[in-house]
Amino acid sequence: MGEQARFAIGTFAVAGSPSFPGLVIDEQVVALAALEPLAASLGQPLVGTASVQELLQEWPRNFATLSRIAELIRKGGAPRVASLLVPANRLQVRAPIPQPRQIYCSGANYRKHVIDLIIDQKSHLTEKMSAEERRAHGEKLMDERAAKGKPFVFFKASSAVVGPYDSVVLPRDVSQPDWELELGVVIGRPARRVPRAEALDYVAGYVVVNDITSRELVYRPDAPQMGMDWMASKSSPTFLPMGPYLVPATFVGNPQDLRVTLKLNGETMQDESTADMIFDVARLIEFISSYVQLLPGDVICTGSPAGNGTHHNRFLRPGDVMEGSITGLGTQRNPCIAEEG
Repeated sequence: MGEQARFAIGTFAVAGSPSFPGLVIDEQVVALAALEPLAASLGQPLVGTASVQELLQEWPRNFATLSRIAELIRKGGAPRVASLLVPANRLQVRAPIPQPRQIYCSGANYRKHVIDLIIDQKSHLTEKMSAEERRAHGEKLMDERAAKGKPFVFFKASSAVVGPYDSVVLPRDVSQPDWELELGVVIGRPARRVPRAEALDYVAGYVVVNDITSRELVYRPDAPQMGMDWMASKSSPTFLPMGPYLVPATFVGNPQDLRVTLKLNGETMQDESTADMIFDVARLIEFISSYVQLLPGDVICTGSPAGNGTHHNRFLRPGDVMEGSITGLGTQRNPCIAEEG
């Protein structure tokens, strides 16, 4: 598909109205429901225009229809639809998929990030090592993991999802809330036991996500044998800003050639290529689908690059503003506020 047909999908509201899914072309939005007559006249009906989640249930056919409509709009062949376009900045922008059925997160999936953690957070295995020795130890572990290991994947509650410009609420009983900007992968077809070579064919598109984490709640000293407490540390309300838009995979290209950048109050804290992933997007889909049934609209958070608060020894505070961007996917801007009460 040529560049002229490029578009994105989002979820919007007006003055507190119910949310609606929209087609986004050059930051101009038209409700998907308004496209139904044009789609029908083309012999390509749109299915599931009530929400992005429903649209994704028939993503391959809906993508083909939306591509044709976007091309017509750009070429001036759909004047009635073009007259309905509204600037996105006049709308309330919600998370593209406000409540995904399933959210999977890949832990420790960026090489430099994990090496930094090994250097910064001494364990009983590394406490007697120098920083240089810990780095060499970390590099060896990551090389071995990439060659022979498996991804580490956990769940995150869908109730944590919030919009790309909404406030992140810092829980009153948490002292180390941390940012983790990530590439989000949105599934577009049911996927079970998908081979790596075919995995990207199951991707509808990509989205910016920020996997906020309460660092001091990750480990449970009272139950060390149980591992990490992902519910307590990852799933507080507003702990997954998503958006601004879902960008179809066709327009993103190679997901391992994107720049992930997070700024805190204007200062760059994370700035890394997705090429630094230990397990790429295709491998994550292969791994996850070997254990579970991936469904259209499911989101995979692919891990966060180096530069988290643990590295900078600086955690989120009320009044902070995070700006997260990924190549071709847009920018989210989330102020941090204290939990009331």
